[in-house]
Amino acid sequence: MAKHSDTSWKQDHPSTLFTNSVQKADRAVKQAMSHPEEIAVEHAFNSLEHAENARLNAEQHNEHMDIVEQNIQHLAQLKQQISEVQEIVEEH
Repeated sequence: MAKHSDTSWKQDHPSTLFTNSVQKADRAVKQAMSHPEEIAVEHAFNSLEHAENARLNAEQHNEHMDIVEQNIQHLAQLKQQISEVQEIVEEH
């Protein structure tokens, strides 16, 4: 049986990839908010960067723009939250 590759659907559905990456970033930011430590903040920034790349990809493909738009707004909120957490971490 041929080994199924899970990368093909990502290329087919950039908006799905974007949604998934925003959800991962959301979890990472929540983690950093509840445990404001340098490593958690770093992880959240990496997740946000990944989501940002997925956003650009989704926009280039003109994917379901309403979903993409919601995710862009969510991403902006997450960036605001993580910068607040980073300030807390740097103060300690």
